[in-house]
Amino acid sequence: MKASLNPFTLAATLSALLGASALALQAHAEDKTIVVYNAQHESLGKEWIEAFTKETGIKVTMRQGSDMQLANQLIQEGEASPADVFLTENSPAMTLVDGVGLFAPVEKDTLAQVPQAYQPSDGHWVGIAARSTVFAYNKTKLSEDKLPKSLLDLADPAWKGRWGAAPAGADFQAIVSALLELKGETETAKWLKGLKENATPYKGNSVAMKAVNAGEIEGAVIYHYYWFGDQAKTGGENSKNVGLHYFKHKDPGAFVSLSGGGVIKSTQHMKEAQQFLKFVTGKAGQDILKNGTSYEYAVGKDAASNDKLVPLADLQAPEIDPAKLNSKKVTELMTAAGLI
Repeated sequence: MKASLNPFTLAATLSALLGASALALQAHAEDKTIVVYNAQHESLGKEWIEAFTKETGIKVTMRQGSDMQLANQLIQEGEASPADVFLTENSPAMTLVDGVGLFAPVEKDTLAQVPQAYQPSDGHWVGIAARSTVFAYNKTKLSEDKLPKSLLDLADPAWKGRWGAAPAGADFQAIVSALLELKGETETAKWLKGLKENATPYKGNSVAMKAVNAGEIEGAVIYHYYWFGDQAKTGGENSKNVGLHYFKHKDPGAFVSLSGGGVIKSTQHMKEAQQFLKFVTGKAGQDILKNGTSYEYAVGKDAASNDKLVPLADLQAPEIDPAKLNSKKVTELMTAAGLI
């Protein structure tokens, strides 16, 4: 027999839940600790937070997750979210949250610390770091003259079974989002069909790079920092046979993905949240990128990246407004292609 819920009991339950939520938000407002939803590397997030607290005395609680996991959580929580700041690895998650109006405008002093090329056109969030798309290739199997000239070349049947990627990850989907913005839906769908037919799927960029290193495939589309991180951490255990090919020439394969930071509009700690974002994009925060172990690019004005990296200006990346990167359409196209 199906039990029915007494309407008075239901009303009392909802009232209790709303009351508890209100009390939690009130307690959060009185406590000056800010909450950062961090989809960036956990180690990098911790470095930023520790340095910020040391400089300002403001305490920070970090909740770790992936780009889309935390973006969707923020949307579900809405104005009741305990989050004060959101940090991501890639732009599409920022665009998703921005699209439902959850960000407060970033303060002008903070925006002034980052070149226009590394912030969205609406000013609702700002770039905090960047990573370059590369073709990681096995140097014993591919000579430089045999490397693909464009990311689009990899859809050619000649590359069948020779390369790999991690299509289920937010990193790769950001690259597809850039391709969509640059080449349109028809060309992107055609390339994804070639990807499905030609490429071996892997669970993560590091796994794809290991496969290249082991000679399982000749190359893989990944982000640059996996190679640099492995070289620094293991001395090349998973990358000794791997070279990095930068497509350049404003090719879709030269896409530089922007990591973002934004302040949640419903925050009870607007001053402190804005202060945190200003710190991350300022000299101290960007120096952590230069001197730390993330090997991501610094994007602040006059900020220097790790000297082992190819300079950002030399990557010849295509110009893309990160506010236009469309994760929803990418998901639809990749699902239709049988990739996710």
